[in-house]
Amino acid sequence: MIRSLKRLPIHFEAILFDLDGTLLDTLEDLSNAANRVLARNGFSTHKMDVYRYFVGDGVAVLMNRALPEDKRNDEIICTCVQEFREEYGQNWNVKTKLYNGVAEMLDALAAYSLKIAILSNKPDEFTKRCVAEFLPKWTFDIVLGQLNSLPLKPDPAGAKEIAKCLKISPSNFIYLGDTSIDMKTAVAAGMFPVGALWGFRTGKELLENGAQVLIERPQDILNLLDSNGCVINK
Repeated sequence: MIRSLKRLPIHFEAILFDLDGTLLDTLEDLSNAANRVLARNGFSTHKMDVYRYFVGDGVAVLMNRALPEDKRNDEIICTCVQEFREEYGQNWNVKTKLYNGVAEMLDALAAYSLKIAILSNKPDEFTKRCVAEFLPKWTFDIVLGQLNSLPLKPDPAGAKEIAKCLKISPSNFIYLGDTSIDMKTAVAAGMFPVGALWGFRTGKELLENGAQVLIERPQDILNLLDSNGCVINK
């Protein structure tokens, strides 16, 4: 089902995906790693659902949000970030899995004349590792994570870099993501923002931050493409 579908004058040539909360359900591994770091340092832990609003802006922001307000100084944050990187690096694929319908969506997209890419706020090397582990069946034209040379989302630099490399105008991209960060990135980059309702955040948040369409299942993006008149490979 697609919510708020309007007649679209855009001819889509590419889809840019967020990773965590859009293609991969990583929340349990992220929250478990963060909670182990907090407990090790004598701080209170959080329920998994709370982490839906902690993740998405990089590790430093994650740990800053997870720490008690009176403990958010540079030294403690730095220590927790380093411990999180080690903890998550060892246990990042214990509970992580593809969301239901993602495999079917990616299989179906192979029939369209579209480029597909991934943009994540995870470190670039680790983003590529996640894709290789969980999405090996599908060929992505570009997979890009956080690099020192590019600011994190919602800055549009990464999205624009992908568009430049693929030689496709940002206006011809669908951007599929599950958070306000993704919608803001899409808007700032000049891409078409589509909100994934199965991810970490609510439809209200997605709409308030620029989503033009909300989809309830990954396969629903095919309806958006068909209504747009995208070409199917012969």
